[in-house]
Amino acid sequence: MPYGYNQKVLHVDLSAGKITVEEPEERIYRKYIGGSALGLYYLLHEMPGGADPLGPDNVLVISLSAITGAPISGQSRLTVSAKSPLTGAIGDSQSGGFFPAEMKFAGYDAIVIRGRANIPTYLFIENGHAQLRDASTLWGKATGDVEEMLRAEHGEKVQVLQCGPAGERGVLFSGLVSSGNHINGRTGMGAVMGSKNLRTVVVRGDNKLRLADPDALRGLARRGARSLPESGVAGLGKYGTAGIVSSQNARGGLPTHNYSSGVFRGHENLDGKAMYDTILRGAKDGKQDQLGRGTCHACAVRCKRVVEVSEGPFTVDPRYGGPEYETLAAFGSYCEVDNLAAVARANQLCNAYGLDTISCGGTIAWAMECYENGILTKDDTGGIDLAFGNAEAMVQMVELIAKREGFGDVLAAGSARASKAIGRGSEVYLTTSKDQEAPAHMPQVKPTVGLIYAVNPFGADHQSHEHDGAYAGAPERMAQLGLFDPQPPLTLNAEMVHYAIVTEHFYGLMDSLNVCQFVFGPASWQLYGPSDLVETVRAVTGWNVSLYELMQVGERRLNMLRAFNAREGIGRTDDTLPEKFFSVPLSGGTSDGYRVDRGKWGQARETYYAMCGWDSATGYPTRATLESLGIGWVADKLEETQKD
Repeated sequence: MPYGYNQKVLHVDLSAGKITVEEPEERIYRKYIGGSALGLYYLLHEMPGGADPLGPDNVLVISLSAITGAPISGQSRLTVSAKSPLTGAIGDSQSGGFFPAEMKFAGYDAIVIRGRANIPTYLFIENGHAQLRDASTLWGKATGDVEEMLRAEHGEKVQVLQCGPAGERGVLFSGLVSSGNHINGRTGMGAVMGSKNLRTVVVRGDNKLRLADPDALRGLARRGARSLPESGVAGLGKYGTAGIVSSQNARGGLPTHNYSSGVFRGHENLDGKAMYDTILRGAKDGKQDQLGRGTCHACAVRCKRVVEVSEGPFTVDPRYGGPEYETLAAFGSYCEVDNLAAVARANQLCNAYGLDTISCGGTIAWAMECYENGILTKDDTGGIDLAFGNAEAMVQMVELIAKREGFGDVLAAGSARASKAIGRGSEVYLTTSKDQEAPAHMPQVKPTVGLIYAVNPFGADHQSHEHDGAYAGAPERMAQLGLFDPQPPLTLNAEMVHYAIVTEHFYGLMDSLNVCQFVFGPASWQLYGPSDLVETVRAVTGWNVSLYELMQVGERRLNMLRAFNAREGIGRTDDTLPEKFFSVPLSGGTSDGYRVDRGKWGQARETYYAMCGWDSATGYPTRATLESLGIGWVADKLEETQKD
């Protein structure tokens, strides 16, 4: 058995009620590592092209890596993969917490789920034994209540990953929830699980992780713990990702008024300091650092927020954690709501029902701009005054979306599909790429972000490469990746395209190793750099890997993502940005007048295809490129689909 792995993959056929166990060869683990790349390996083998994302032919893969469960910060993460009901393209989503490590201890490296159960069902795994059980009593209940019910039945140590009521109802941007506030949010993986009548996966295990060199790993863990107080990631512990709200605003990069501006006058009411001083659990007694900071298994950073509001119109239950930067922007500055309690309440509703906060807030902000311009009226919204800044309306709309009631049923399809249904010129206000709402990092002020939002296989995503400013900020770490020539701000030339691709491969590696991008990465503020990641893999697996070999995993993963899309007919014509980013200049503050330069962006996309070795006419990976990465079988799959 290879170190770091259980060498067991659980296959679950819900239609047949059948469970089998596969023992992959070590070469499969070394080539695909785990996480996203391993998930794609199974999707491309197991799922037919053209499958209905909400039908039984879609395959849902939950995958870990060798490092998952190791005693070092930043490793307890998982990837969920399937065909996305939101985009029709590949779905790929990561989360952290305690479920990933517990799943490893329960005896499996991945779970491959196909078919559809006849009745509401949950999968229970304990120390290598798996069962399908009746979930009828869980159906329709909030995620926090379901966790409590399952722990009452199976013990306090079980960990639960679930789709929530929004996933049951087929909200296209529903996610998967564990521990109340760890979310696989993007690309609609909750809707896929719900469509299979699978409410939750429950895991419990006592298996010990086999490490090739425990002493070397302990040394890395101690080094990280010692350097943490002086590292750039230390601020995440105190203020969480909310700590960047005001700095993003100062740069003119805080999306506001549905991406019409990069500055928000109410930003200080939403930032990490405001949260720390007011609603972080324990703030009234000065115990925020003890009560208000959550974490993931074995992680010393403790960046997760736990908030509590017991009075006023927007109460918040600490079971559901607290809002991160993306959520504060999506429900805050996107919608011009500066009421922190209201934003925290919206976050709670998303976590209780199982919704992606980015797409949910982005969809509501789009509707607000349509309402502002008379495209939507109270006749459409069911009497709700959907004006920018209306905190009550914003919170109300979150619940209507989750329940698919009233106008919420229209918005539950996401803004791109809602726009197609409504028409009336509403498409000019969209902020979507591949039908997925843009996160809170602005292409107008970060040009490579605009490139990656467009070409990323699963739609607009802010954690698929390193952002522009990091190139100049971490010369030693960038040099490890072969990057030596940082460019001036707002530049989008061949070198910045090269930088975007190289860091995209590195982030693809991290999503296949399932390590936290706040702990590992090439930027100066991350706790461990690229060479540390190589040492970690060696210490866990005993493989004498190089950074080059590991980076190939990231490149392999990117090409497999693109190949999945190619099989679905998704390529160059879908690699674009919303028209608003090109044609509407930002207004106000530092970024006044900024917009994406269409000509430079278009040339950058051509350069990107050429550097990736893809067909410029289609955007598809070529056979030569796939063969060079040792995945010629993927080219065979594409050719089979084209023949069919």
